[in-house]
Amino acid sequence: MTRFRGCIDLHSGKVKQIVGGTLTEDDINTKENFVLSLPSKHYAELYKENEVYGCHVIKLGPGNDEAAQEALQVWPNGLQVGGGINLDNALEWLDNYKASHIILTSWLFTENKFTNLQEFNWERLKKVAALVGRNRLIVDLSCRTVVTGDSSSQSQWVVAMNKWQTLTSASLSAEFLTEVSKYCDEFLIHAADVEGLCKGIDEALVKQLGEWCPAGFEGKIVYAGGAKLVADLDLVNELSHGKVDLTFGSSLDIFGGDLVKFEDVLKWNKSH
Repeated sequence: MTRFRGCIDLHSGKVKQIVGGTLTEDDINTKENFVLSLPSKHYAELYKENEVYGCHVIKLGPGNDEAAQEALQVWPNGLQVGGGINLDNALEWLDNYKASHIILTSWLFTENKFTNLQEFNWERLKKVAALVGRNRLIVDLSCRTVVTGDSSSQSQWVVAMNKWQTLTSASLSAEFLTEVSKYCDEFLIHAADVEGLCKGIDEALVKQLGEWCPAGFEGKIVYAGGAKLVADLDLVNELSHGKVDLTFGSSLDIFGGDLVKFEDVLKWNKSH
């Protein structure tokens, strides 16, 4: 059964809701929907008090470590953290700052010097899984849609890194998810092209994620991007056959949105 999952997105040390596709290294063209005055720990407390499990804290660029650590202090071993995590600092975030899981993204890719493409580095994945244990590791396979034929039905979801600006050589598929699932506990998948727009989820992607879900990963794939209605929980549940969870960002009232009430997504979790 699909559940609501919470998020805390950090940018320049503040909790923000951003149009995901506009993130850049220099942040010149980054479009911000909401910049929140409340600190990260406020949202961590909200999730903890209301028993919203499996929430993630994402550091979008530098300058967010302190805010992430403050959120983790509120709910030790209750929040996941991602952004700038690698083999060298993984245990620090897990053991010192008490994240329940680390989320790995860009560090799992390395450039092929012959093709100049960013390729998934299986050795890195295996090393970090061996170090921290696959039960404490989440792989972020956030993606962008790439049309490969004459129609939108002929498209791929290509994994994107570096604030979702760099396309990699990896595309989502049943085979790819199954192989990666051997070394991690969950997947986090942002649909970067619709992230922050509040214009609806990528229904085709959610449906495929349900079909591609590896055995034992039911309820361990978190989709983010475009959710605008409480009814999107019903939609994701239907499309994925209850295998995919959903997070809300800019549409949610606790982040400044006016489309979805926090109390309503809490009711969904409690009633389901």
